[in-house]
Amino acid sequence: MRLGFKPMKIAIASDHAGYTYKEELKRHLTGAGHDVVDFGTDSTESVDYPVFCRAAAEAVAKGDCERGIVLGGSGNGEAMAANRVRKVRCALVWSVETARLSREHNDANMISLGERLVSLDLAREMVDTWLETPFEGGRHVRRIMMLDEH
Repeated sequence: MRLGFKPMKIAIASDHAGYTYKEELKRHLTGAGHDVVDFGTDSTESVDYPVFCRAAAEAVAKGDCERGIVLGGSGNGEAMAANRVRKVRCALVWSVETARLSREHNDANMISLGERLVSLDLAREMVDTWLETPFEGGRHVRRIMMLDEH
């Protein structure tokens, strides 16, 4: 384990288009010592992403899981579904920089990834960066409070 590593309970969910990366990220995260709770789907058969993403987002909002990851073809719909849940701040990430900034500036408690848009290696790197990056606080706190007021 890395110095300062804090294992987390992480919700994960996908639609059919994000299923392959979901399974790979589960292995990656559990191998790193995290407890991963899978909210589905369980195959590449076509499904409606809001069902699975909402369940993962609700687990994060209730505090049952500390963070959440949702995946789809582009990640757009999955992020939208998660963000409908109060207290969830789900960022669509497509680079290590967007993953890092989503934590530093937005205190994102969930991220969304598009399997059709990023490599698996990049997906792993984004997830690791997001998990390891602390919230910067400061001027960003009032903005987060404004988001959570909705």
